[in-house]
Amino acid sequence: MIASRRSVLRSIGAAALGAAFAPRAAIAAEGRLSIVATTGMIADTARAIGGELVEVKALMGPGVDPHAYRQTRTDILAMRRADLILWNGLYLEAQMEEVLGDLSGLVPVRAVAETIPAEQRIAHDDYADRFDPHVWMDPALWREVAFAIRDAMSETAPHDAAAFTANAEAYTAELDVLASYANDVLGSVPEERRVLLTAHDAFNYFGRAYGYEVIGIQGISTESEAGLNRITELVNLLVDRGIAAVFVESSVSDRSIRALIEGAAAEGHEVRIGGELYSDAMGSPGTYEGTYVGMIDHNATVIATALGGEAPERGMTGKLSAGS
Repeated sequence: MIASRRSVLRSIGAAALGAAFAPRAAIAAEGRLSIVATTGMIADTARAIGGELVEVKALMGPGVDPHAYRQTRTDILAMRRADLILWNGLYLEAQMEEVLGDLSGLVPVRAVAETIPAEQRIAHDDYADRFDPHVWMDPALWREVAFAIRDAMSETAPHDAAAFTANAEAYTAELDVLASYANDVLGSVPEERRVLLTAHDAFNYFGRAYGYEVIGIQGISTESEAGLNRITELVNLLVDRGIAAVFVESSVSDRSIRALIEGAAAEGHEVRIGGELYSDAMGSPGTYEGTYVGMIDHNATVIATALGGEAPERGMTGKLSAGS
């Protein structure tokens, strides 16, 4: 296994890896801190905390499923050239773990979600000692990740630690406002309607934070397929409980969701798509929904509106795209 990991790095060429690499401490001291983050959520948070002192590259863009993502040759080169690599951990980037482990001997690598205490994590239903990795769905938990990112930056570039600390304080204050907004609008949904049915189990932390029953067609990982028995079971649930809205996800196929809608229609029960949610990836770069705060604002606003609650049409600060 170790040999296979090393062969991945060797395959991109020793010359490409070794050329023009100054010592990492010198790079960090002379210019902006170069950071590679696996997911958009981590990258956006790193930019907020680092400001103009950092340059951040996200490996996974809009619509990309991190559970299935495999690094490219270009990704490996970018990570090898970075001063710091930030990844979620908790088995989210399952296909990348071996390479990240190998790179950790060359570059500082931090699994930022694994800094969340085990008692605050949600245990995996099927595997002992594993946890749901979708911690970004709860802004209160994401505060802990923001602090972990701050600490990783400060360790790598200690001369900029004071700036990272000040930026992290401002950013986590913004997360507190976001959490309060989500709590208000989601709390306006009648209790009997607080059922969130989506393509996979990405919203368990969201459900725990805001008092929603969360049902995923697939499990925590999108690697599992929903079988006919699971679809039939959920069609019966929709009909029996009169659930009128389900949600698609931007990074997961809507095939299973549409099968549910068709199955319920065959039973004489109408179910509509309440909207598209951002689960494992954010919106397009340059948009409000392409930020972590915008992602959660969008989700809370869409869910509350679709399930009969009250929320501003353009979200917390009026920045949501029209039709969100």
